[in-house]
Amino acid sequence: MSEITIDDVGRPEPPLAAGEAATLAGFLDYQRATLEWKTRGLGADGLRLSLPGHPSGMTLGGLLKHLAWVEDHWFAQVVSRQAMPAPWDTVDWSADADWEWSSAAGDDPTALRDVWARSVERSRAALDQALAADVADPLGATHPAWGGQAEVSVRWVLTHMVEEYARHNGHADVLRELVDGQTGE
Repeated sequence: MSEITIDDVGRPEPPLAAGEAATLAGFLDYQRATLEWKTRGLGADGLRLSLPGHPSGMTLGGLLKHLAWVEDHWFAQVVSRQAMPAPWDTVDWSADADWEWSSAAGDDPTALRDVWARSVERSRAALDQALAADVADPLGATHPAWGGQAEVSVRWVLTHMVEEYARHNGHADVLRELVDGQTGE
């Protein structure tokens, strides 16, 4: 097993020469660490700041909570086939389809980070369990998604999660620069 290299802002570099599962998981962990970095050290005001004049109202706190939901949706609900855990299990999604985004403004920064961190840990455990399955290609194992309308592989979920984080980390980069001028890839 090769040693993990940590960059100057605390992100684990993805492995340069590893198998497919380790490479995909490495890129996902790098993207997760990028979100952590972009939100690191911010209080409530920084996490609630949105781009002036932008209709979405996207905030760094909203990104944390949204990506926590995405983690639990894809790994807990789809890959592990479990019910959505708290706080998602009691949300009236028909009253507010964007609840994770809109409710984040009222959340304590520590609570937001904890929700996200717990979701990430559940996702890692779900991935470990999926990869340990006694099947020829654990990454190719499929799971029902979109209410059973289609099936996705663990490989697809990992690739989608890298894409989801990378897209939102671009948003986080702009928002963090707006908050305090911090920039960086």
